[in-house]
Amino acid sequence: MSEHQRVVSVRAGLGELSDVVALRRRARFGRGRLNDRLRLLHVLRLILRQRDVGLLEDPGSFKALAERIAAGPGKLDILVNSAGFTRAIPHGDFDPLTDELFELILIANVRGPYSAIRALRPLLRASGDAVVVNVSSISGFTASGSNVAYCAAKAALDNISMSLGRALGPEIRVLSVSPGAVATDFVQGRDRAALESGAKSTPLKRAVEPDDVAAAVLACVTHLTVSTGTTIVVDGGRHL
Repeated sequence: MSEHQRVVSVRAGLGELSDVVALRRRARFGRGRLNDRLRLLHVLRLILRQRDVGLLEDPGSFKALAERIAAGPGKLDILVNSAGFTRAIPHGDFDPLTDELFELILIANVRGPYSAIRALRPLLRASGDAVVVNVSSISGFTASGSNVAYCAAKAALDNISMSLGRALGPEIRVLSVSPGAVATDFVQGRDRAALESGAKSTPLKRAVEPDDVAAAVLACVTHLTVSTGTTIVVDGGRHL
């Protein structure tokens, strides 16, 4: 089964997000409130592990996930949609970006997150104070990224965050976190040297690390409690 067919987290950092959030929230809220409000450890272990979710192209997998959570905690406080798939293709090179590949990119980056929200919405509403964080990309508003389909998909995901931020309140907040190029192997052929070189042209002159993205997701959960339907940009000022 190929990688793009599975739910995956941004590698080398976001997989540990649950532990980071648990520790930070413990410090802020105390153990009692943490135990009452936080289901993140359970949720992320279900969402981010490939073996627990199944195929992005199968919306039924999210229904099965919802049933498992309903049979356990019975509600969902935090959903992080960090799945993604892309392939480096120059924007003017039409032949490699086939209709089939275009569709796979849309499924991974747009339909998959929407299917997850749709299936898990009753559990999020049951929380009464839930948040959905969609991990997007500055490609969605700069139209500069790994390929045309990826840019279009992330723009669509940001619009979903805006639309659902309006539609699902006040019980559910919806936010996008949009990194620039992150120091992972997400885009094949992009190495650390290329990232460091590109970072030199940004105002902050530093590469975006997975922990920077994780910290932004954490802020959405714990601090930006009156924000919804908006995008948090994590790119060192690359888009300026």
